[in-house]
Formats: sequence, structure tokens, C-alpha cells
Amino acid sequence: MSSSSPRVRRKAAPAPVIDTIDTRYLESLVGYNARRASLVIIDAFLRNMAVYGLRPVDFSVLSLICHNPGITSRQLCAALDIQPPNLVGMINQLEKRSLITRRPHPSDGRAMGLHLTSEGRKLTRQAEATAAALEEAATARLSPAERQTLIKLLKKIYV
Repeated sequence: MSSSSPRVRRKAAPAPVIDTIDTRYLESLVGYNARRASLVIIDAFLRNMAVYGLRPVDFSVLSLICHNPGITSRQLCAALDIQPPNLVGMINQLEKRSLITRRPHPSDGRAMGLHLTSEGRKLTRQAEATAAALEEAATARLSPAERQTLIKLLKKIYV
């Protein structure tokens, strides 16, 4: 036979039809499940917090200031695990919106304490009520005990 003999074309096997997707491996991963749950919650959060002009991190900052009047920027950065340069612009924007005010810290002359204005308190209370309703809806299939267990287990990962 010569090297120029015609090649025999084989018919490609048809692609298998997948009726059911096997997700067992992915569903065995904590990260995969946490991300899927997070996407559901964050999507609802973004839609509902838009009326307040708040992103998740803005909400977290306002909530921490609400529950810790006089908290410093350094303390906020530590609590939320964010870099100081990322917080500066956010604090300036919240102050520009008249939601927070800076006052001298009572014991650290170099630091400024952050406080909510009356408008900031009102908005934060409304936003926290909205967040609570969103959380309730997102975890509606869990019992109160299961919800607390989920929170406790998640905290074991990042605390």
C-alpha cells in the first residue's frame, strides 16, 4: 500500500444526550454551596437596598456605626476586614449624604469617632428592617434553629 491511499472517514459518535446534570461533586463543596446561597441573598439585597442607595458594604458600615456610636475608621476596617483606603471614600460619601458625622474621639486625640445623623439613624433603621425581611424570606425553608445553626457554622469558617 502506498502512503497516498485514501483515508477512511469514520463517522463521529453522536454527542451523548444529557437529561440530568450530575452536580453531586460540586454540591459536596462548601464553597460552591456558600456561593450559590450568597448569590440568592445578595441579588435580593442589591435590588431592595437600591431604594436606600446602599451597597452591602455601605449597609455594613452604617449598621456598625448605628450599634457602636463613636466607632473609629480603624475599628471599622478591622471589623469588616477592609483596607483603610477603601473606607475613606465611602465615609466621605456617607458624610456628603448627611448620614454620618465625625466628632473628636473622647480618648484618642488623633482619631475621629463616627456617628449617625438623625437622617442616618432613620435610613439605617429602615435598611435593617428591609435586611431582616430579606433574610427571613431567603431562609424561609429553614426552622429558626436551623437558621441559627447555619449562622454558627458559617462563622466557624471566617472567625
